[in-house]
Amino acid sequence: MDERQHHEGWGVVFTVRIVRSVLLKHRATWKTCQDRATSRDEYQGLLDEDEDDEGVSRYSPLCDPTHLLHRILVLLFMCFLGFGSYFCYDNPAALQTQVIQDMGLNTASFMQLYAWYSWPNVFLCFLGGFLLDRVFGIRLGTIIFALFVLIGQIIFAAGALANHFWLMNLGRFVFGIGGESLAVAQNTYAVNWFKGKELNLVFGLQLSMARLGSTVNMNVIGWVYGRIQAMVGSTGHTTLGITLMIAACTCLFSLMCALILGFLDRRAEKILKKEQGKTGEVIQLKDVKDFPFSLWMIFIICVAYYVAIFPFIGLGQVFFIEKFAFTTVQARAINSVC
Repeated sequence: MDERQHHEGWGVVFTVRIVRSVLLKHRATWKTCQDRATSRDEYQGLLDEDEDDEGVSRYSPLCDPTHLLHRILVLLFMCFLGFGSYFCYDNPAALQTQVIQDMGLNTASFMQLYAWYSWPNVFLCFLGGFLLDRVFGIRLGTIIFALFVLIGQIIFAAGALANHFWLMNLGRFVFGIGGESLAVAQNTYAVNWFKGKELNLVFGLQLSMARLGSTVNMNVIGWVYGRIQAMVGSTGHTTLGITLMIAACTCLFSLMCALILGFLDRRAEKILKKEQGKTGEVIQLKDVKDFPFSLWMIFIICVAYYVAIFPFIGLGQVFFIEKFAFTTVQARAINSVC
């Protein structure tokens, strides 16, 4: 009996040891699984962090705001932003003979079209940067100034259609409100998207495309007037008005560029988590006394250039025709390279 109890005691001990061994084995296996799961979660977290750090690398080069291809696309819209403004600015010069004849003007009255454009810019150039910085912001400000250019050209064309010269002057005034301030917005976009040595090339390309608009106007708008004249059957203020209204399409194109630029800039702001571009420190009138002598010399050079060149462009077509007996097409072509 004692031997039987002794064997049963050893059997219980053996069974307990086996159960304990199994439990310990399962416990080790469970811990290993937990460690693996934890490592897997940590690895996945690291992957997610890497994806967040890479950010814009998930986009194609054309859609990546940091990539050169995307910035070249933005530059293209920047360049065409001022195309419509420069195209329509010199509409009177390209159609000098037609405007004077169709509206019954003299030379002094004709040059008022340029004077009314210039008057608002005597003061607004001081305010353009302030409005972009503190009031509108670069995106909304650019759209507003492009709208002024478009509306001004439409009013200008409507004045010719209605045979009201005062309305044409009003249109040039409204056109001038947006024209030069739009150039300020264009430069602000350039500084926001390009840095350092890139800016020299960007500013040069912007100016080249703007002057291209003026050159195309000088060589094309007269031909457009001729086609409208053939359709209408005669010259007159109606033909002139339709021609100027067609020219307004270039301003509409520039407005579309402003809208696209605003979308691209806002998208880049969200992706790169940066602030909206600004023109920089606001200059106060009292800072004028601190301008260096070299800056005043630059001002004088610019004034002398504008005084000499732009009035000549406004009257150059008739000058070349009467002085050198050029044809109208030849006179426009020569005037376009000034």
